[in-house]
Amino acid sequence: MLALQTWVLRSGGRTVLVDTGVGNGRERPDSPLFHHWQGDFLGALARAGVRPEDVDVVVNTHIHSDHVGWNTRDADGEWVPTFPNARYLLPAADDFHYGPDNAYAKGARRDDRLLHEDSVAPIHRAGQSVLWDGSYRIDEHLTLESAPGHTPGSSVLRLTSGTDRAVFVGDLLHSPVQILDPSCNSGFCLDAEQAADSRRRILERAATERELVVPAHFAGAGLVEVRREGSGFALAPSTVS
Repeated sequence: MLALQTWVLRSGGRTVLVDTGVGNGRERPDSPLFHHWQGDFLGALARAGVRPEDVDVVVNTHIHSDHVGWNTRDADGEWVPTFPNARYLLPAADDFHYGPDNAYAKGARRDDRLLHEDSVAPIHRAGQSVLWDGSYRIDEHLTLESAPGHTPGSSVLRLTSGTDRAVFVGDLLHSPVQILDPSCNSGFCLDAEQAADSRRRILERAATERELVVPAHFAGAGLVEVRREGSGFALAPSTVS
């Protein structure tokens, strides 16, 4: 079972969203599950006490259709930013790979062009996008770091607050199996060897620094603790209050 999740963080007096899900009313012919999707994303945000105009920062861990969809909304037939006051942090390598200068990932999938046109390009036109590479510090508590392989610009978001540590890993992990065996990749990883290397590196650090690991798609509580076990890793469910 997989969950589609957006994480809401409060940091330095600002509201930060980590990934924005599928988005409503999208043309996704290569992804039947997401094609013309209709969900209650904005209602869920409202129930969490977040209005679109309250959001200060949107983090897209990578540019896939289930991570950038609610970047925009339909306004009388035009895609406009859903969060009018936000900076949208986009990995530069993904923006190039899925963008027009690379002919939308070299035309491998129709969805790649469509998602860039309806969920990324409008952010650029509105002047709200920030492209970054390598690492990007949002504030004293939040830092983005590249973890390529799943996509060229896949990234993780590290959180530090006092003695607390967490890492939001996007699609570095789809299944707990990948913690037990980091060499396992999903069918959507573009560079399998690089993805496995990134996964192993992030898990190694999480075990060393006692970081909570927060994947994008784990069902249930959605968080795990990672510990070393022999030459690999073990995991235990974690909960937060």
